[in-house]
Amino acid sequence: RQLPEIAAKNMAEVSPITRQVTKGNYDTGSAASVDFSLEEVGDCLVYDRHGAVVPFKTFYQDRKSIIIFVRNFLCYSCKEYVEDLTNINLVVIGQSSPQHIEPFCSLTRYPYEIYVDPERCLYQKLGMKREAQFTESGHRSPHVKSGLFTGQMRSILRAITSPAFDFQGDLNQQGGALIVGPGSNVHFFHCDLNHLDHMPINWLLQLAGVQQTLDFSDKPKIIHI
Repeated sequence: RQLPEIAAKNMAEVSPITRQVTKGNYDTGSAASVDFSLEEVGDCLVYDRHGAVVPFKTFYQDRKSIIIFVRNFLCYSCKEYVEDLTNINLVVIGQSSPQHIEPFCSLTRYPYEIYVDPERCLYQKLGMKREAQFTESGHRSPHVKSGLFTGQMRSILRAITSPAFDFQGDLNQQGGALIVGPGSNVHFFHCDLNHLDHMPINWLLQLAGVQQTLDFSDKPKIIHI
C-alpha cells in the first residue's frame, strides 16, 4: 500500500535540536533531553483506516517528519486542531480503533491519511501524559474556537449519535507533537499538558525548517511535509 507523501523536500536542513515546551517556556522553547530513543519506538505498529499495519519508523527513517498525536476522536479541541491541519500533509496519529478514522476525516475534512495506535504503545513509550494538567500561566491553543461548555456538548452529541457508541480512545490520554528524522534524529518533542495545549501549527513548521507559514484567516495553499 502506498503511504501518503510526507517527504521533506520543502524542508530546509536544520541542526538537530531537542526541545520540550512547557507552560513556563511556551514562547521561546528550551533545550531538554527526551526519555526515549527512536530505536525503542520504531517497531511500534499503527493502523490506517483499512486496518493495514504500518511500522512507526516508516514515517521518519528516510525523511524529516512532523508527527501530531491527538487525544480521542470525540475531543472537540482535537477536532478543531485537525481542521486547521487540512492544508498540511503531515502525519496525524490518534488512539481509537481504525473504524473511527474515516468518520473523523470526513468530520474534519482532513484529506490525508490518519493513523491510530489503539493500544497506546507509542503514547506510553514516548511518555505522553495520561492526566490533564492546568496552570495559571496556561496558553490556550490558537486553533480551538469553541468554548468549554459548547465543545463538550458537541462531543457528547457525537458520542451518542456515533454508530459505534464508544469514546473513540482513552479520555485521559493527552497528545503531543514530534519532529523527527531522517534516521534517529529527534529535533523537537512536546507533550500536551491538557486538551488546549496544542503546539501552534506555524511554530511546528518553522521548527521543522519550513520557510512558509499559514494564514488561518484565509484559505491557505497546501504544504506537503
